[in-house]
Amino acid sequence: MLTLRPRNERGHANHGWLDTWHTFSFNTYYDPAHMGFRGLRVINEDIVAPAQGFGTHGHQDMEILTYVLDGELQHRDSIGEGGVIRHGEVQHMSAGSGVRHSEFNASASELVHLLQIWIEPKTLGIAPSYSQQVFPIAAELNRLHLIASEDGREGSLPVTAEAELRVAQLTAGAGVEHAFERPYGWLQVARGSLTANGMALVAGDGLALSNETKVVAMAGAEGAEFLLFDLA
Repeated sequence: MLTLRPRNERGHANHGWLDTWHTFSFNTYYDPAHMGFRGLRVINEDIVAPAQGFGTHGHQDMEILTYVLDGELQHRDSIGEGGVIRHGEVQHMSAGSGVRHSEFNASASELVHLLQIWIEPKTLGIAPSYSQQVFPIAAELNRLHLIASEDGREGSLPVTAEAELRVAQLTAGAGVEHAFERPYGWLQVARGSLTANGMALVAGDGLALSNETKVVAMAGAEGAEFLLFDLA
């Protein structure tokens, strides 16, 4: 079964320094029909103004992945970790028993455009941890890259969740196919347009896939970039 989450039906807030879209209920946006999908709890699309960002705040018992589309995002946290991530570099933080961090646009002149993802962990109260890693998403086009997995295979980031995340950047008209390892999937279009199992999607759209054995994604005329989750 395919269930579309249209881009223009997401929660939206513009705070001046932050223009943000919420696929699922988050902060002051509440929709009981969209509280998450399986273990996937948050997909926020954020555009942050130059030299602005999220001041120090806390998280607990959540697997957090940050995927930058454009610009540079700077991270600092209470466990002594920090760094700047760019397109093709993915950040993972296990909030575990508790961590405080800040995230700021590292540029004084350019916007940063990112997706922040929260996945519910399978184990609570673990020691918090942080990592970031570069993946050849733009260099190796028209293939799915395994970004995060429970066992960290194929060089992916290990997450404490029954979930996997893959990312692909497709050229115009190109396609990829993925056989699901779990009963549920979620596809989030980050850029461009595509069809997934025959359904047309554009940037910002999400698609829940329930009991689908596979997904076939074909890029539109401008190409596409998308995230694909395998979920228990």
